[in-house]
Amino acid sequence: MQGCSLRPLEERDFGAVAELARTIWLAHYVTMITTAQIEYMLSGRFTVENLRRYVNSHERWMDVLECDRALAGYCSYALTDDPDEMKLEQLYLLPQLHGRGLGRQMLEHVEQGAARLGARRLVLQVNRRNDKALAFYRRSNFVVRKAFVFDVGQGYVMDDYVMVKDLTG
Repeated sequence: MQGCSLRPLEERDFGAVAELARTIWLAHYVTMITTAQIEYMLSGRFTVENLRRYVNSHERWMDVLECDRALAGYCSYALTDDPDEMKLEQLYLLPQLHGRGLGRQMLEHVEQGAARLGARRLVLQVNRRNDKALAFYRRSNFVVRKAFVFDVGQGYVMDDYVMVKDLTG
């Protein structure tokens, strides 16, 4: 990650992370879900209250990727009710930085954190139509556990695969 590094989210990052997420999501998801759904999901996820849940937490984490002193991506992960599993909640990178190994390095960072906490599996949700992300996760040894439609409110749903990776092998 030459010129890039991961660090924990800080309160000073909240506005910049919200803007970064908006940029990435609008560039990526418009072929899968409506702009109205994107805006709805962003408005709920990136509130100060929600982001503050990651700061100094012992059950959920968000790390930001800085490249040349500018935010370029972020990942978040959390404990689940199953002590053997950690959930990868989000892994996003500016589109112009795709293909440089940065996404893989962020994923490896999350996997190492999960393993340190004793998780045996890493789980995630990914939109069924998100071919690029699905290919990335499959190359990273995730397999589909199930297909599921999640109600996210306001009449919107996420039509996702739940994928899992064994961290013990």
